[in-house]
Amino acid sequence: MSRLGLELAEQLDWHLPDVIVYPTGGGAGLIGMWKAFEEMEQLGWVGSKRPRMVCVQADGCAPIVKAFQENRPKAEAWPDAFTQAAGLRVPKAIGDFLMLDILRRSQGAALAVSDAEMLADLRWAGEKEGLLMAPEGAATLSALKKLCASGFVQAHDKVVLFNTATGLKYLHLFC
Repeated sequence: MSRLGLELAEQLDWHLPDVIVYPTGGGAGLIGMWKAFEEMEQLGWVGSKRPRMVCVQADGCAPIVKAFQENRPKAEAWPDAFTQAAGLRVPKAIGDFLMLDILRRSQGAALAVSDAEMLADLRWAGEKEGLLMAPEGAATLSALKKLCASGFVQAHDKVVLFNTATGLKYLHLFC
């Protein structure tokens, strides 16, 4: 069972959120959480309602976003991948077909954000919230703004954003 999914459910008193926004490179976390939710349901720990899963990628490397938008079953390799967020610089994920299936089954979404958006939200999170986020995590904040503006996320929704790395790996971006 994926530790991410188990810890999330436990911390939310065995009630899953409405939306999970996950920075996606290889996608193992997203795939593992979905598997954990299914296993926890079989154990009777959570109900059958699943979160809408949202994949966030950098616009300089967004193969899952492109495949999702084009309704393809798998992603093509992204040529000349570039982003400041190393964890999002994955031109071809092995589990692409699994991620795309999860996004569709959960009635989720896939979207790309720019490095400029990530870096602005990285700085905002540090200045306003005291968080030393990585650009991957800041990408989820950038995505949340877009999801709220589009109506995908409503004010009553319980939303979880994942910060999958530490800002300590990216100190050069803070100077």
